[in-house]
Amino acid sequence: MVTNDDGHMAPGIRALAAAAARLGQVSVVAPDREQSASSHSITLHRPLRARRTPEGWWVVDGTPVDSVILGVTELLSSPPDLCLSGINHGPNMGEDVLYSGTVSAAMEATVNGITAIALSHAAPHGSARLDELEEWEDLVSSLLASVVRRELPGGTLLNINLPPVPPDQVRGCRITELGRRRYEGSIQRLQDPWGRKLFWLGGGEIHWTHSEECDFCAIDEGYVSVSPVHLSLTHYEVMEEIRGWNLTL
Repeated sequence: MVTNDDGHMAPGIRALAAAAARLGQVSVVAPDREQSASSHSITLHRPLRARRTPEGWWVVDGTPVDSVILGVTELLSSPPDLCLSGINHGPNMGEDVLYSGTVSAAMEATVNGITAIALSHAAPHGSARLDELEEWEDLVSSLLASVVRRELPGGTLLNINLPPVPPDQVRGCRITELGRRRYEGSIQRLQDPWGRKLFWLGGGEIHWTHSEECDFCAIDEGYVSVSPVHLSLTHYEVMEEIRGWNLTL
């Protein structure tokens, strides 16, 4: 199953579906519009609609996670062996995985016991390279073929970022950890026509804190970044320390 958060018309999902079709039967279940930064949200306060396109894709008027849930439980004749999410327009590195609809779709598949991979292209929005994602079909298909031969541990997905260079200039593949980043100047203060304050989130300058093994370093040096991401957010070492606090009520 192939899905994304940029909507079913995005060039990235078409490139990914074409790459995946070399490996097996592909079913596409994707949102009907862009759902960037939708994180792991699901639609609870209205019904969802799903329709088929002439090419046989399923289009859902909800979030990426909605698309995975409906695909796995209702729309496909049987649960998929693999869920691929992307190729996202823009990187999903560091804390971005907490906000990303692309990564969250893969997370939802992982929750359901389905092997999942999220893929993103690190070219910035507005870059001409985003219109040339079909160039990545060969490289992505080869990478997926090498991944699906392996078995991921339970509760683990792969977060893959492609560097902002032509595929024939990629220097290789690195296994990476998630970097850390913070934004500055990401809130724009505006006014509506009646003089009331508005705040617009997004953009800003990114500052990275990272080690040599992080995703940002690999992308910056022209490598494909592959980061294993686990669903458990429990900090086990700190949990043991807190047990020693003897908390009382």
